[in-house]
Amino acid sequence: MRDLVEIGMGRTARRAFGLDEVQIVPSRRTRSSGDVSTAWQIDAYRFDIPLMTHPTDAIVSPATAVAVGELGGLGVLDAEGLWARHADAEGALERLQQATEDPDPTALTRLLQELHAAPIREELIAETIKKITAAGVTAAARVSPQRAAQLTPVLLAAGVEILVVLGTIVSAEHVASGGEPLNLKNFIADLDVPVVAGGVHDYRTAMHLMRTGAAGVIVGYGTSVASTTDSVLGIGVPMATAIVDAAAARRDYLDETGGRYVHVIADGGVHVSGDIAKSIACGADAVMLGAPLALAAEAPGKGLYWSPSAAHPSLPRSKVVPVGFGEEVVDLRTLLFGPSSDADGVINLFGALRRAMAKTGYSDVKEFQKVGLTVRA
Repeated sequence: MRDLVEIGMGRTARRAFGLDEVQIVPSRRTRSSGDVSTAWQIDAYRFDIPLMTHPTDAIVSPATAVAVGELGGLGVLDAEGLWARHADAEGALERLQQATEDPDPTALTRLLQELHAAPIREELIAETIKKITAAGVTAAARVSPQRAAQLTPVLLAAGVEILVVLGTIVSAEHVASGGEPLNLKNFIADLDVPVVAGGVHDYRTAMHLMRTGAAGVIVGYGTSVASTTDSVLGIGVPMATAIVDAAAARRDYLDETGGRYVHVIADGGVHVSGDIAKSIACGADAVMLGAPLALAAEAPGKGLYWSPSAAHPSLPRSKVVPVGFGEEVVDLRTLLFGPSSDADGVINLFGALRRAMAKTGYSDVKEFQKVGLTVRA
């Protein structure tokens, strides 16, 4: 039964929970962390860790996408970002670093808007994707629902193997008074590559997206130290509840189709390694990390973080913020796998996941989704 609370006369709201409000319950056994597998597979693509990167230029360049792939995760490049618009994307990022000296608090956002006002150049997209495929790792790219039909043929021709259709809120049914809205079901049916789509926040929308044929559904909208979607739009569902609801839709869709499994990817609310473990414990198959990866020395933002919505021309929903809060900058391998001298869960993110699974007695990610949970009083 849903936990409803009265917020005024004749109006109730559902009580929902964030990742910081739930805790994992140990089982009756433990096991050696060496006997634990964190592997994850979507369609024919297998990964050693359940990681997709949030598709922002702050953490994903062609080089970092390759590095993430070589370390066992999936780097997702923003096909509408700086590498798709500027031949010298590094120079554009250097301008952003210089703008941190501007006392105007809106200077960084205004510069991102300016940089993203440049047209998308299909030859730059193709060149960027080919750098990733040439390294022998799985190539993934993000497009917005508005540009999916336009850019997808270019991405596929360049070698993209997993397509991510990501917006703040993505639905299977979009109503528009002018123009032709994206019919996600028809769009996916015409493709030979798996499509991961989102974000969603509830059971019904997750189920609708699963019925379009998506291989994965992204839950959340990348809530982080930079996100302002909740304050700008007032929209959101705390991540623990959102993940559990999407996992319930996955289970019901599995029954409905007689065995078609759709992956749930948690995007947001993950600040430390314990949040990764809690996301999977709530039912996620993988996490989409953004700000936690900005600590890596390889991150193109060089200590700055933002999400793609920061560059919206009229309604930005992300700030450009410094990350780290005094933490040491480390290489990507150390950030993901340690060793660490940090006791706050900021470094050795997936070593910590492996240890959490071992401490609670579970041997793989699918089993760990069944672990017990409690709610803080």
